[in-house]
Amino acid sequence: MKLKSTQKIIKMLTALGAILLMAGATDLQAQSFTLKGTATNTDGEPLVGATIYVEGAAGQGTVTDFEGAYSLNIPASEKAVTVVYSYVGYGAVKRQVTPVAGGTETMDVILSEDYIGLDQVIVTGVSTATSKKRLGNAISTLDSRDITNSGATSLDQALSGKITGALVNQNSGNPAGGISVTLRGYSTVLGNSNPLYIIDGVIIDNSSNELIDLGGYTQNRLVDVNPNDIERVEIIKGAAAAAVYGSRASNGVVQIFTKKGAQGKPRISFSTSFNTNQLRKEIEENMEPFAFEEPANASNPNLVPTTRYKMQDYIFDNSFGTDNTISMSGGSENTKYYASGSAFYNEGIIKNSNFSRYSARLNVDQILSDWASVSVGLNYIHNNSDEVPNGGIAEFYGALTGANFNNNNYNPAPDEDGNYLSPAGFVANPLEVIETFKFGQQTQRFIGSSQLKLSPFKGFDIEYVLGFDTYTQKANGFIPVGSNSVPLGWARTAIATSQLINNDLNLRYSIGIGEKIQSQSWLGFTVQHDESTTLAITSNRLSPVVQTTDAGTVTGRGDSKSERNIQGAFFQQTFAFSEKLYLTGAIRVDQASPFGENERTQSYPKASFSYLLSEEPYLKDELGVINTFKIRASYGESGNLSALQAYERYANYSPSPIGGQTGLIPSTRQGNPDIKPERQKELEFGFDMGLFNNRLGLEFSYYDVKVEDLLLERTIAASTGFSSRLENVGTMTNQGFELMLRAVPLQVRDFSWKLTTTFSQNKNKVDGIEGGLIRLPKSFGISVARNGEPLGVIDGFYYARDASGNILLDANGLPSRATDENGVVLRKTIADPNPDWIGSLINEFTYKKFSLYVQFDAVQGFEVFNFTDRVNSRSSFGGGFRDAQEIRGELPRGYNNAAYNIWDRYIEDGSFVKLRELTLSYTTNPKTPAISSLRVFVQGRNLLSFDDYTGWDPEVSSSGQTNGVRGFDFNEVPIPRTLRFGISLTL
Repeated sequence: MKLKSTQKIIKMLTALGAILLMAGATDLQAQSFTLKGTATNTDGEPLVGATIYVEGAAGQGTVTDFEGAYSLNIPASEKAVTVVYSYVGYGAVKRQVTPVAGGTETMDVILSEDYIGLDQVIVTGVSTATSKKRLGNAISTLDSRDITNSGATSLDQALSGKITGALVNQNSGNPAGGISVTLRGYSTVLGNSNPLYIIDGVIIDNSSNELIDLGGYTQNRLVDVNPNDIERVEIIKGAAAAAVYGSRASNGVVQIFTKKGAQGKPRISFSTSFNTNQLRKEIEENMEPFAFEEPANASNPNLVPTTRYKMQDYIFDNSFGTDNTISMSGGSENTKYYASGSAFYNEGIIKNSNFSRYSARLNVDQILSDWASVSVGLNYIHNNSDEVPNGGIAEFYGALTGANFNNNNYNPAPDEDGNYLSPAGFVANPLEVIETFKFGQQTQRFIGSSQLKLSPFKGFDIEYVLGFDTYTQKANGFIPVGSNSVPLGWARTAIATSQLINNDLNLRYSIGIGEKIQSQSWLGFTVQHDESTTLAITSNRLSPVVQTTDAGTVTGRGDSKSERNIQGAFFQQTFAFSEKLYLTGAIRVDQASPFGENERTQSYPKASFSYLLSEEPYLKDELGVINTFKIRASYGESGNLSALQAYERYANYSPSPIGGQTGLIPSTRQGNPDIKPERQKELEFGFDMGLFNNRLGLEFSYYDVKVEDLLLERTIAASTGFSSRLENVGTMTNQGFELMLRAVPLQVRDFSWKLTTTFSQNKNKVDGIEGGLIRLPKSFGISVARNGEPLGVIDGFYYARDASGNILLDANGLPSRATDENGVVLRKTIADPNPDWIGSLINEFTYKKFSLYVQFDAVQGFEVFNFTDRVNSRSSFGGGFRDAQEIRGELPRGYNNAAYNIWDRYIEDGSFVKLRELTLSYTTNPKTPAISSLRVFVQGRNLLSFDDYTGWDPEVSSSGQTNGVRGFDFNEVPIPRTLRFGISLTL
C-alpha cells in the first residue's frame, strides 16, 4: 500500500461528506424547538462558557454567555431527549425535554462543584466530549485555575505534582530552563520520552534544540506558549488511551485547549504581576585563611596564608520579572471571539541572564448554520534570551565552571587594566563570562488552526482540522579575543527552522439501538508533514572587537535538513449499555516515510471496558457510603518515532574533502529496509470511587507496559562494508501504579477545605542491548543503559573495600579504587537516579473571599552524582568544603586527590520534599460599573526544600532534556525561589 493511498481515501471521504450533506438537507428544514435559560453555581454566580448539548446528538449544542444564559435549538421530535449541562470542575446535570415543533421552554439549572472529578467532560482524542465515567483508562485534567495557582512560567512547570504518574523535571534554574515530562517511565533508549503535545487540534513541536553549547541546558519549545491563554489541559498517559494517535503516542499525549469567547458584550481582562527570584540555598565553600603551598603536590603539607573570596556572591544575584496579559472576549449568538496579548520578562539568578516572551492570540468561533460551524485560532510568539554559559558537559567557558575549576583564593574582579585573572588557565574567570561573553537566542513562532464542524443530520458529525506550527530559532555565541578559556576568540551562529502540518478528518455517528444501547462510531484520517533544517557555522582566531563568524577562521560548519510524512486512519466503536457498561474497541493504521520499505504499514489496536457498578440497582443498597464506583480495564498499543530518524532506512553518505574538492563518503552505518517504530503495549486496570456524597474520591490505576522493537545499534560483519546497523532488537518494561485521593474534609457556609494527594510508583528495566551496556550522551559516559537494570543508572569507579565492607586505606590513610586480580580498575552500577516513588499533597482553603493554596511535591528514593562536589574537592581546583577539611587536618593530606576518581564518594541521596506552590489571594466583585471582578494575590514557588543534598538542588540535571540522563549535577544553575505579587481584574 503506497503512501498516497490515504490521500485518495480522504478525497473519497470528502465527496461522501458532500453527499451526506445533501441527503440531510430536507431534515434540516424541519421546524426546531428552542430551549433557553441560565446555568449558575450554588452561589448564584453565572457559569460563563458552560456547555449545553443534546446527549447522543453531535452538533446539537451551545455555550452560555457572560451572564450564564443560553439558547439551544433542537430539531422537533415526538420523543423526549436528554439535555446535558456541563462545566469544567462541576458535576454534569441532565434534564429531559420533549422538543415540540415551534415550541419554546425555559430551563434554569444549578451546577455543583465536582470535587472528585468523576463527572468531568473531556475530549478523548477523537474531538468528542465524553464523560470521564465512560472511559476505560485514566485521563488527568487541569483547568485554568490550576495553572494560575501554580505561579509557573510555562505549562510543563505547572504540571508538577498535579498529575499521577508524571515525573516533571525542571533541569535548570535558567529563566527559560528546560523541562522534561515523563509519563509512566521511559519508553526508549536512543529517542526521547516526551509526550505528544496538541494545542486546539494542532500538533506542536516541543524540541530542545542545542544550537549553542550552554553547558547542557537547552530551552524546550513549550516555553513559547503563554499559560494565561490556556483554558484546560487533558493528559493521556498510556498506550491504552493513546492508541488512536498511532506512531507518535507511546509517551502519552498532552492536549491543550485555549480560551474561547462567549456571547455577550466585550469583556476585558487584565493581569499583571511582579516577581523576585533568589538563590534558595548556598553550597558550602572553603573560607579557611590558609592554603596548601603546593596544591597539586600531596607530599607537601605546608600551609601559607591566603585571602578567599565567596564566589557565589559574585555569580548569583537577586533578580526580577514581570508578567502582563490583556484579553478581550465576547460575541453574538453566532460569532464569538477571544483575543489576547502578553508581555513576559524574567531575569535569572545568574547575573546578566534573562528571558522575554511576547505573544498575541486570536480565537474566533463562527456558527454558519444550524448544522455547520467553523473555528480559527492564530498565535504569534516572539521570544529572546540573554544566556550565560554554565554547566560542564562539553565546555570550559561557563561561569560556574570557571568557579569550579579555579580555587577561590583569587579576586575574580578585573584588574585596573580590565583583565580577568584565571589561575587554572584553561577555564574562564566567572565574572569574565558574565560581563564580556555574549550568548543569546531568539525565536519567532506562528501556530495556526482551523476547524470545520458539520452535522448534516441527527447523530452524524464531521470535523476537519488543519493545523500548522512553524518557527525559526536563532542562536549566537561570542567570546572575545583575550579570554582565558579561548585566547584567540570564538564565535558561532546557528539557525534552526521547523514546520509541522497536520490534516485530520474525523466522522462520528451516534445512534440508539433499542432503549438501552447507545452506539458511537468514529472514523478518522490524518495526513501529517514535518520538516526541519539546521544551519550553523563556528569560527575562532577572531579579529579584535568584531563579533561575527566571518571575522575569524572557520572551524566548523553544518547544514542539515529532515522531512517526514505520516498518514494514518483509525476506526473506533463504543457501545453504552444502560449508561453503566461501556465497551470500546479501536484500530489505528499508520504509514510513515521513516519506516523501512518492508515495514511500511503499522497497526495499533485498542480495547477498553468501563462498568459503573454503583448504577446497578441490586448494588446501590449494598455500597453504603459509596456513591460512585467504577471499575475499568484497557489494553492498547502505540508507537514511538523519536528514535527513528527520517533516513535511517538508507545507507547514507557524508561530505568529505577529496583533492581540494568536496566529495561523498559512505556512512559506517548500514541502512535497514526492515526498520520500524518502537512499539509499546500497555495493559491497565483501575477503579474510581466516590464516597460520602462524593466528598471523598479515590482513583487507582495499575499498568504493565512492555516496549518491543526497541531501536538499538548492532555491530555487523566488516565484510558488509559497514560497521553497524540500527535494528529493532531491544525491550523495555515499566510496571507501576498510581493513586489519587481527593476530599472535601470540611464544607460550611463561609469556609471550605479541599485536599488532593497523589502517589505514583514505577519500575523500569531495559534488555536486549548488545554487549550489555550503552553509555548515554551528555553524561561523560556515566549514565548508562544496562541489561536488567533501569535506564540511566550511574556506572562508575568505587572504593576498594575489605570483606566486611570497610574502605581500604594505605599507610598514609589514603583510599584507592577497586581493581581485579590483574590490577584493572573495576566499574559497576553505583547509583540509581530513578525515584522509588513520587507524590504530592495539595490543600486549598477558602474563607469568604480569601483563598490559600499550598502544594508540596515529593520525589523519594533516588540518587545524584554530585560532580560539582567532586571537582570542588581538589585543592588545585575549586575551594569546596572537602578541601577545607583537609586544610584543617580532618582528612589526611592528599585524601581528596586520592579519592577524586572514586566516584561513589560523590553519590548522594537526592530525595526531597519541596514547598512547590503557595498562593494567597483575595477575590471580590466590586459594585462598580467598570469592574466586574478583582483578584489580588501573592504567590511563592519553590520556597522551601527539605533534603540532605549538599549541592544547590537535587532536581536539576546537567544534561538538560537528554533521555535517560537524570541525577547528574555538574555546575547546573539551581532552581530559584520565586515570590510573585499580582492583580487581575475583569471589566
